[in-house]
Amino acid sequence: MTTGFPPLDILLNRGHHIFAFDFGRYVIAASVTFAVVWLLRRTAIKARKIQAREATAGDMRREFLQSMQSVLVYVVGACFLIWGREIGLLYSVFGEGFGLGIDLLILVTIVIAHDAYFYWAHRFMHHPRLFKHFHRAHHRSITPTPWAAYSFAIPEAAVMFMFVPIWQFFVPTPGWVMFTWLNFQIIRNAMGHAGFEFFPRWWLASPLTRWINTTVHHDLHHLGGFNTNYGLYFTWWDKWMGTEHPKYHEKFAEVTGRGRAAEVQAVSKVTA
Repeated sequence: MTTGFPPLDILLNRGHHIFAFDFGRYVIAASVTFAVVWLLRRTAIKARKIQAREATAGDMRREFLQSMQSVLVYVVGACFLIWGREIGLLYSVFGEGFGLGIDLLILVTIVIAHDAYFYWAHRFMHHPRLFKHFHRAHHRSITPTPWAAYSFAIPEAAVMFMFVPIWQFFVPTPGWVMFTWLNFQIIRNAMGHAGFEFFPRWWLASPLTRWINTTVHHDLHHLGGFNTNYGLYFTWWDKWMGTEHPKYHEKFAEVTGRGRAAEVQAVSKVTA
C-alpha cells in the first residue's frame, strides 16, 4: 500500500512491527521490574520500599495507558526516522560495526549524551510556562511504579523521542549498539520508578559508584523534590548545576539502613 507520503507508507506497512518492538520493550522491562519488586518485598529486605504510600490500581492503570500513548508517539516518530535514513539525512543503524573497541566507545558515548539531553530536557519541561503541557502528566505519579517508565503526555513523549534523530544525524551507530542502548534505557527508566531501592548501602560511599543514579534519587524527584534530581543515569549534572536534592544521601542511607536492619533481624530469628 502506497499513499505517496513515505512516512505514512512506512506506518501503514511496518507500523505494527515498530509498535511491537517499542511496546514489547516497555512491557518486558516494566513487568520484570514490577515482578522483582513484588518478590523482594516478600523477603528480609522488604523495608527498602522507599515510600510508605502504596500506588493504587488506578495509578498503575493511568501509567500503563499513558505509556501506551507514548509508544504510539514513538511509532509515528520512528516512521519519520526510517524515512530520514532512507533518504540519507540520518545515518543508518543497519550497517556493520567499526570493531568492538569503537562500538563500545559509541555505546558509552550515547549513554553519556542521552543523560545530558535528558537532564536539560527534563529541567526545561519543569519551567512554569511549560510544565502543565509537557510534564504534569508524568508527575501525577507521586508514588511511581515501573509502569510509569513511559508515562508521558504527548508533547513530552515527542521531546524524549527527539534525542534519537539528533544522535543519528551526527553519529553513525551500529545496530547492536542502538539496540543495547534502547534496552538499557528502558530498564534503567523502569528501575528509577520502581519505588524500591536495589543498590547496596555502600553505593554512595564509593567513588566508583556514587555517580550512578539510584531509585531513591528519582523517587525524591516525584515526592517533594520537584525542582531537584533531574538526571537519568548519573548524578553529574545535578551536582554540577546545584540541583541535587539536599537530603538525597540521607534518604538513601535511611532506606538502605532499614533494609539492613530488617535483614539482620531476620537472620537473628533464624539463628536464635
